[in-house]
Amino acid sequence: MQNYKELRVWEKAHLFTLKVYEVTKAFPKEEIYSLTNQLRRAALSVPAIIALGSTNEAEYYLILAKDLKYLTEANFTELTKNINEIKAMLILLIGKVRTDKKT
Repeated sequence: MQNYKELRVWEKAHLFTLKVYEVTKAFPKEEIYSLTNQLRRAALSVPAIIALGSTNEAEYYLILAKDLKYLTEANFTELTKNINEIKAMLILLIGKVRTDKKT
């Protein structure tokens, strides 16, 4: 298997994480140990361990942040699009790895 940093899904996940850190700087200070922390942790676990489950977790936190009006519509749309692309890429990668193991 190639170096994980060469995987396109890893690159996209890393950029997603950087964007999450950027937008969560504007979250209310009282959220620092709750939603801000949870969203950042979910986002960073995606590229750290190529975690499909963390994409679902991050997606929910984005929905919550938007509903709480912590995220602009533009940031929500961009981040949701990104996480869904990452999720699709991970599903394909998992399928490929499973197929390769069978052969």
